[in-house]
Amino acid sequence: MAVSRELRSAGRVLAVDVGGRRTGLALSDPTGTLATPLGVINSPAPLADIVGTIERLRQEADGLSAVVVGRPVRLDGSPNHQTPRVDALVASLRQRVGVPVILRDERLTSVEAESRLAVGEKDWRVRKTKLDAAAAAVILQEYLDDHPS
Repeated sequence: MAVSRELRSAGRVLAVDVGGRRTGLALSDPTGTLATPLGVINSPAPLADIVGTIERLRQEADGLSAVVVGRPVRLDGSPNHQTPRVDALVASLRQRVGVPVILRDERLTSVEAESRLAVGEKDWRVRKTKLDAAAAAVILQEYLDDHPS
């Protein structure tokens, strides 16, 4: 499955980094320029929580223009054991929410997030609690940089 290259309208974008136990969330500013970690969903089945977050953000004054979901693949680009789970979640999101849901290659984003967190926090236990949201912010920032509004 190819990663989507859909265009987006100006506005806030939510990023989702789905993990085995936790799902990281990040949100852009209203101009679609800067990504910031938003939080973590501590659930192995996060669909309802993600849909709730999307609906809440859509109702806010700044709204929500798109959702970017990190698609896990191996370094060679082939699917890994998590890819079908994320693809199914994206298909469900596309049926339930009224904004574009875009897949984005997430290769090495957790490594990048970990290195960024390590600069300011030496305790790995503290970094671990922030890693999923930081990885979502990396996914989102890369997407925003590639798709200026």
